[in-house]
Amino acid sequence: MTYIEGYIEELSVTPGSTIRLHASGVGDKTSLSIFRIASPDVCMLQDIPISVSDEPVPDQAYEHGAGWPVTWEYEIPADWASGAYRISLRSRDSYDKFSPTKRNEHGAVHDVLLIVRATKPASSSSILLQVASSTYHAYNDWGGKSTYNYNSPGGQSPVVSTQRPGIGFYCHSGFDSWEQDFIRFCDEQNIPLELATNYDLHTWPDGFDDYKLILSVGHDEYWSKGMRDNLEAFIGNGGNVAFFSGNSICWHVRFEEDGRKMVTYKEQYKQDPYFAEERFDELTALWSHPLINRPENSLSGVGFPAGGYHRSHGVFMDGDGAFTAHVPEHWIFEGTELKEGEKFGGENTILGYECDGCHFEMKDGRPVPTCDDGTPENFQILAQGPCRWASGYDKIDVYLKSGLQVEGGMACMGIYERNGTVFTAATTDWAHGLGKDPIVDRITLNIIERLK
Repeated sequence: MTYIEGYIEELSVTPGSTIRLHASGVGDKTSLSIFRIASPDVCMLQDIPISVSDEPVPDQAYEHGAGWPVTWEYEIPADWASGAYRISLRSRDSYDKFSPTKRNEHGAVHDVLLIVRATKPASSSSILLQVASSTYHAYNDWGGKSTYNYNSPGGQSPVVSTQRPGIGFYCHSGFDSWEQDFIRFCDEQNIPLELATNYDLHTWPDGFDDYKLILSVGHDEYWSKGMRDNLEAFIGNGGNVAFFSGNSICWHVRFEEDGRKMVTYKEQYKQDPYFAEERFDELTALWSHPLINRPENSLSGVGFPAGGYHRSHGVFMDGDGAFTAHVPEHWIFEGTELKEGEKFGGENTILGYECDGCHFEMKDGRPVPTCDDGTPENFQILAQGPCRWASGYDKIDVYLKSGLQVEGGMACMGIYERNGTVFTAATTDWAHGLGKDPIVDRITLNIIERLK
């Protein structure tokens, strides 16, 4: 049986850098092609022969990495645009046949994600899309474990390696779930983007201050202290941020070994060495936990404790997946012709699967934040949709102490200013409506055009 899988040492590079592919496989013919994600995708290299051998999966590869030898090296040409690239590995038998890879199974087609940053940030676009690479690492169970119990026999791992297959593709909440659609939509609208990763947000390369707008798309759940510090400073200096994402900035992570490992103890935060040392500013629990006392609301305006699920985890499974507009006169709704109380986005269920909210009260028929949960005082709720936590979470210490609302929640799309402007869609699935729903398209374009 033919199969192939692989990974690259650095997920994010600049032109002139050399990428190193590590792969394992069996087959008579093994090759790779590289495509830039666009609408349609653009082939950059095609059917380049590579030589691979059948490599073992080491014990605890999920934590220490695959450790496979370098199969192929390539210097990124100077003229490659900043963007997302798919390295497609193929292994064929003597009959020139191959079959698609299935998650957690060996197969003869395997895709590897590559992000190319701009050599000079903001040189081709004032907009930076930083992909949720920390979330890819957290959910990836290649090698036997992830940071989750559901796909980790024997229990989740608090430490995961970034040096293994399955990152970006073949993992839950991967690049191809939301960000790929967003990039293709922007390409169709002739909106240039430059790309980077969560880890780049953490290290903040020279020139990142030159961007006007930084985007978060999809499921941007895992954030380091460096990521938050850098983005909050960016906003304080007048930079704009748009969270077309949900469950954002939920769990705290630390990077080790120059980004080769990611640490997050999550529910077992008391086992984190930083807990005993009382280094709570980098404790890997929920950002909203009182020991950290830095709820995600203070950055995005909303948080998961006051939000929850919609059409997922047995919650609102028959929900319509729509938002209700509350402030249709706001500039984000220009050109939509929405009226107060009208719903939008339901045809493509943009509400879900995980949503963020804030504490609020009704005044003159409209929701207004109470701001007792870290939400900025000038945050304006523009639209809402129902969501709530699934049952059982209220029995777990870390969630209880972080203020989850089991009885109900509400996704709160909104906006605030703190020198820079911050918009939040408060839902993971916003991108599912792009190119399909003219109202979702119009809101997205209004935000990008205003903030870029």
